[in-house]
Amino acid sequence: MSLLATTLHLYLSAAAVLAPVLTAASDESLMQAYSAGDTRAFEVLYTRHRGPFWRYLTRLIGSSAEGEELFQDAWQRVIVARESYVSAGANAEATGSPFRAWLFRIGHNLAMDRLRHKNIAPESSMDDNVLQFPAHSDAEPEHMSISAEAHQRLMQSLAELPAEQREVVLLRAEGELSLEEIGVLTGHGRETVKSRLRYALAKLKQSLA
Repeated sequence: MSLLATTLHLYLSAAAVLAPVLTAASDESLMQAYSAGDTRAFEVLYTRHRGPFWRYLTRLIGSSAEGEELFQDAWQRVIVARESYVSAGANAEATGSPFRAWLFRIGHNLAMDRLRHKNIAPESSMDDNVLQFPAHSDAEPEHMSISAEAHQRLMQSLAELPAEQREVVLLRAEGELSLEEIGVLTGHGRETVKSRLRYALAKLKQSLA
């Protein structure tokens, strides 16, 4: 076997071993690896969170074009701030800064800045790209059986929610954040978050009745 073939074989073998390890690693471990120069760790993070994060931003704003800009800006912030995130504590979860909450906080701040800068409210309707973007690919079968019509009706009802209720729903559903994490992110107490979520879910349920 030539030197080139041997090297390629070893590289592919190492990649095959490392890929499952990276995939199973926590977000925080991946950020530490990425900060140390492992670009594959970033690819795993990006793949893991891109769907929910894109849905959060586009459904929060109501526009796929605006949401896409925010999405790209947010990931650029992640790249730039990777070292400061890791330096905040080797165990990010223990310091109260899990990656998912940190990522969605970046998206939230960018979205709020965009809305304030333009002096506009989130769209009360969603464009077709946002409406048709699927839910979680790993959703339970009963959740995936929802018809296209019902899905569109649900998304339109989501768009018509008051902005603060819409965001709470999205942070819970797409960000999978706890009520406490949502409270810290939005600057409101747990009971306020819980109340907004309850009212919002009641309205969404009614839209599908």
